[in-house]
Amino acid sequence: MTVNMTKGQAISLQKNDGGALTAVRMGLGWKAAQRRGLFGTRTREVDLDASAVLFADKQPVDVVFFRHLVSDDGSVRHTGDNLVGGVGQGGDDEAILVDLQRVPVHIDQIVFTVNSFTGQTFQEVQNAFCRLVDETNGQELARYTLDGGGQYTAQVMAKVHRAGSGWQMTALGSPANGRTFQDLMPAILPHL
Repeated sequence: MTVNMTKGQAISLQKNDGGALTAVRMGLGWKAAQRRGLFGTRTREVDLDASAVLFADKQPVDVVFFRHLVSDDGSVRHTGDNLVGGVGQGGDDEAILVDLQRVPVHIDQIVFTVNSFTGQTFQEVQNAFCRLVDETNGQELARYTLDGGGQYTAQVMAKVHRAGSGWQMTALGSPANGRTFQDLMPAILPHL
């Protein structure tokens, strides 16, 4: 059963049978919003990019994004860059896979961001979401809808963080501005 998350909500990454999840996929989907013009409606392609920043004791130690597809330790992997979106409410346009069992013990948080590489604002995006999927069986566990449009070009979406011997996901949904994950670091730090 999928949990539709709200900003600030945290869920445990435990399976229904009490076992721990071993591999998850953070998926991102979006569509370019239609705009009314003088000669009807049109859409302008929007290039959103998903990134995962790995932290150890509030210090960034690695990042996975479209130019660095696999973390140095191999536990986090980006499936590739999508330059136009289009899936919207269905499947994922971009995805980041996390092998929770392989994440080094010193990594305590993985923060997921989305940014408009082309600098377009979220007013030009519709049906944007991030979702967490149990990669072993394809079951969607949680979904966070990135709604509200806005004059910002990025969002700090969610984080997966250690909680005792397991992991939790927290929906952050914090608007920010920036074309790359580096631009978003000041917006990420308050969420650690």
